[in-house]
Amino acid sequence: MIAYEKRFWVLAAMLAALAGFVDAIGFISLGGFFVSFMSGNSTRVAVGLVRDIPAAFIAGSLVLSFVFGVIAGTCVASRATRHRKPAVLALVTVLLTAAASLSEVTSHLPAAMVLAAAMGAENAVFQRNGEVSIGVTYMTGALVKLGQHIAAALMGGPKWNWAPYLILWASLVCGACLGASTFIRAGNVAIWMAVVAAASMTAYAAMAGPSKRAP
Repeated sequence: MIAYEKRFWVLAAMLAALAGFVDAIGFISLGGFFVSFMSGNSTRVAVGLVRDIPAAFIAGSLVLSFVFGVIAGTCVASRATRHRKPAVLALVTVLLTAAASLSEVTSHLPAAMVLAAAMGAENAVFQRNGEVSIGVTYMTGALVKLGQHIAAALMGGPKWNWAPYLILWASLVCGACLGASTFIRAGNVAIWMAVVAAASMTAYAAMAGPSKRAP
């Protein structure tokens, strides 16, 4: 994350907040499944195969949807080259719009699967050499880097390189709090709010332009 200019730290924090917001909606609507945290769903697949096959099916469907989103986002990013950030975010916006529309006419699972695809695509926003350089929908890597940079600072290294990773984690947590409270109060309107947020981030990414330091 520290390889990017600070203007992209803002975008990464916004994307993490969006992921937390959407994940909280999925978690509540599905009763304990995730639409962005696939490690949790993978554990639910395993446990479900032992004691609850329908739960394993739900979790597995979300994992497959997430992977589909990653594939779609990566293809869009590859074709868009230097303009991949707004291009991928436009795809995320389209997928969230589809999920919001489905939520009005179907059960929770089909909409949640499209939400998972949107979160998978979101991870294609920040790439370097074809690999994800900032994971914005999962925080394990960010927390590892947070700890590593704090350790480096304590041993005389750069004193503030840990801060972006703390901001990234805090953004996801704050987004999840907002998503949970909004969904509890307003129901599926919360998904439409995510659509508006994603569209705004698309515009921000387009105005920010391509990164100069991180390809």
